[in-house]
Amino acid sequence: MLKQGVNTTWKRTLLLLLVCSCITTSLAFADYHITRGPDIGEIYFVGPTVTGEGIYYSTDFGETAVCMDSITPVISICADKTPGVLYYDYFDNLFVSFNYGQYGSWIFRDADVSYKISSGTNEGYLFSGIMKHSENYGLNFIPHNCAGFMGNVTATEIDNQNGVGYANVHITGINDSTYLFITYDNYDSLCIHSVFNVDENPIRDLSRGTEYGELYNFADSPKRLSYSYDYGETWELHNILNYGLDYKDMVGGRQEGEVYIYGYYDANMLTILHSYIFHSTDYGKTFKAYHPFSKGEEPLVANFSSAVTEGNAPLSVSFCNYSAGNIQSYEWDFDNDGVVDSYEEEPEYTYQDTGYYSVKLTVYDTDESDEFLRENYIHVIGPNAVDEETDNSGIILNNKPNPFKNNTSISYEIPLNMHAVYIEIYNIKGQLIKQLSANNNQSLVEWNAEGFAPGIYLYKLIIDDKEIIKKMVLMR
Repeated sequence: MLKQGVNTTWKRTLLLLLVCSCITTSLAFADYHITRGPDIGEIYFVGPTVTGEGIYYSTDFGETAVCMDSITPVISICADKTPGVLYYDYFDNLFVSFNYGQYGSWIFRDADVSYKISSGTNEGYLFSGIMKHSENYGLNFIPHNCAGFMGNVTATEIDNQNGVGYANVHITGINDSTYLFITYDNYDSLCIHSVFNVDENPIRDLSRGTEYGELYNFADSPKRLSYSYDYGETWELHNILNYGLDYKDMVGGRQEGEVYIYGYYDANMLTILHSYIFHSTDYGKTFKAYHPFSKGEEPLVANFSSAVTEGNAPLSVSFCNYSAGNIQSYEWDFDNDGVVDSYEEEPEYTYQDTGYYSVKLTVYDTDESDEFLRENYIHVIGPNAVDEETDNSGIILNNKPNPFKNNTSISYEIPLNMHAVYIEIYNIKGQLIKQLSANNNQSLVEWNAEGFAPGIYLYKLIIDDKEIIKKMVLMR
C-alpha cells in the first residue's frame, strides 16, 4: 500500500504564486524531473504544489518530501555529487544552488546549455548534453569536439567510469532504428555502440547505476524499464508498469540495484494532483511506492510484479503489489482463467505445471475498479530442465564475477568423451588478445585483465571440433 508523506510548502505572496502557476503549468512536464543526491535515500524531484509546481527534496527515498521552491520555473534538474548542490535549467539558462535548491539561493551560470544536464563523477562536474562540460559547478564550460556524431539526440547520460558517456540518437530518414552512441573521451569523439529497432527496444530516458557500464532505460509503449550491465550493448526487460499514471522520469540510485521511477497524476483542470515515487532495490523488478504529494481524489491504478518470473516446477512466486488509490479489496487471478485465486494484498502462489501463465490483478475502491494483466508473465519449466545458457550438449561455460574488475574466473564442464583444448579471449573488435590453457573435463582458469581497457570481451572455449562463446564485461 502507498504511504502518505508529509509535505511542506514555502509561503509566497499571492501575486507570485499566480504568476508561477501560469508559467509552470503551461510547461507541463519534461524528462529529467527526478535526480539522485549524493547520499543514500536522497532525491530531488519537480512535482505539483497546491498552486502549480515546485522543487522537492527527500532524504527517505521519497516517502516524505519538503518543497524547497514553489516559485522558480524549471525545465530540468540535476544534483551534483557535492552535498546540497542542485542545478536547474529553464529554456537553456543554467542556475545552481548550494543550499539544496532553497528559494533565494539560485545563482545564474550560463545562458546556453541543454536541458539534458547530467552530473559527472566528480564534485562540480556537470555535462550539458554532449556539447560541453563544466568542472567548476557550471561557472565555465569546456567544449567537446563531438567527432563522429550525427543525428538528433534524444537522451544522454554519463557513466560512472571517467570519460565514458552515452547519447541516444535518431537519424533523419531512418524511422525504425535508434542509435546508441558511446564516448570514451568526454564526447570529444563518439561512435555507434548499438543499434536497436525502436518498436522492440525504444530508448527514452537513460540513467546510470552504481557500477561501470550499468544503465537503466525507461521508455514508452508500454511503460517499460530495461537494464544493461554492458554499457548498453544488450538490454534486459525488468518491468512494465500499468497505464493510469503518467510516469515522467527515472533515475538510478546510490545503492546496488537501486532505481526510482517518478509518477504523476492530474485531472479536472489541475484540481486533482498527485505525485508518486516508486523505489526499487532489485534493479526495478519490484517496487515500494510512496505518495509524497496529494491534492484531491486519488486515482485508482493496479500495479504489481515479481522478482521471480521463471524457474523449475514447482515454482513459488511472491507477488509485490504497489497499486495506487484508496483500495478496499484485491482480486488475483494467477492463470487468467477468470477464477479469483487470492484476495490478499501481496500473495504467494506455487505453480505446479509447466507452461506460460498470464497474471491479472483487479483492485477496488468504494466506487471503481482497475485491473492490470501481465500476459505470459510466469514461465514454468520442467523439474529437471536446464537453462539454455548452460545446455549445449552437456557443456557448461561461464565466468564469475561478470561484470568484473581486474580478475575473473572462467569455469567450464564438458562430457568425458570430449577434450578441451584452450580458451581464447577476444576484444569487441574480434581481435585475439589472450589464450589460456584448458585441458581437463572440469576446470577453472583465471584471467588477470590488468592493463586491458574496460569494455566488452568475448571468451571462446574450443572443444574438439566445437566452439562455445560467451560475453563478459571488464570494468574499472
